[in-house]
Amino acid sequence: MTQETQAAYSFVDRPDVSLRQRLMLLANGQRFSAVVYALAELNVADQLIKGPRTVTELADAVGADEAALYRMLRCAALLGVFQELDGRQFALTPIAEGLRTDLPDGVRDAVLLDGSGFFWGSFGSILHSARTGHPGFDAANGMSFWEYLQANPEAGEVFDDAMTTISRRLGGLYLDRVDFSRFPVLADVGGGRGYFLAEILRRHPGIRGVLFDRPQVTDTAGELLGEREVAERVDVVGGDFFTDPIPAGCDAYVLKTVLHDWPDDKAVEILRRIREAIGDSAGRLLVLEQVVAPGNTWDTAKFLDVDMLVVMGGRERNLDEWRELLAAGGFELDCEPAVGDWAVLECKPR
Repeated sequence: MTQETQAAYSFVDRPDVSLRQRLMLLANGQRFSAVVYALAELNVADQLIKGPRTVTELADAVGADEAALYRMLRCAALLGVFQELDGRQFALTPIAEGLRTDLPDGVRDAVLLDGSGFFWGSFGSILHSARTGHPGFDAANGMSFWEYLQANPEAGEVFDDAMTTISRRLGGLYLDRVDFSRFPVLADVGGGRGYFLAEILRRHPGIRGVLFDRPQVTDTAGELLGEREVAERVDVVGGDFFTDPIPAGCDAYVLKTVLHDWPDDKAVEILRRIREAIGDSAGRLLVLEQVVAPGNTWDTAKFLDVDMLVVMGGRERNLDEWRELLAAGGFELDCEPAVGDWAVLECKPR
């Protein structure tokens, strides 16, 4: 990436941008988000895999108005998402590579969730969250986020695709940090379509898995598990972890990016149901989440925490909050997790 391109999207550090201009750029960040979302939805990045193309070629390929597409690409290039070349051509940049659909660490599906009308629209009610502590999503839509997904299958697919993207990104990290081979039978609670569980089983052929999630999600898990050649080692169970029993008899239960979706009272309910499933056995609980760093320490969990507040009603938690929550759910922390990072909180029953 050229020095000019680097400087373009680091506007908050540029000496020629005044403090008031920086503030206004940050306050109008929704325009940047909307542009990136639109270019992701149009799948522009895939059109540039083989090299730069003119805006005329891109508009024809993605079905867009040429003039409008040029203006959006020019805006995105200011942030380092794509790069404008001579002759109204555009090229991929290292940042824009994340929007490609052929890369395993791409984030396009997550961008499509963040920019979707049903997700982003709830931020129009952020003052409701500020004043009440309750999700703006509920105020904007007359129902909770989870009820909305149930009533709108297309939105549910967008969400599930984004969660699979997150599983791909985080899967390798957790696979390297946890010795899952210790657990002959492992349950992934709220495990979506089973991507993460499948990766665990592929790495550890001697263990079996249980996948537990909403029926409308687990009904689609068979194809993914089959593609990864682990279907015969997985028991797929559809259910609601608030109303249906979680399968008992497993050596460990995994909650990966589940508890942050819920406020404390609901998160405790989930924990207690897993505690019931463990019973008098020596089963373990592995919570794979972020532990928020203290004070002004840089930590992207502090951004995600606002999503949890406004959209889902959940929260990111610091270490003290995790200890308190786990204790209320019948567990105690049995490790020293990383702080300010995606962490492994290994827990034992109390």
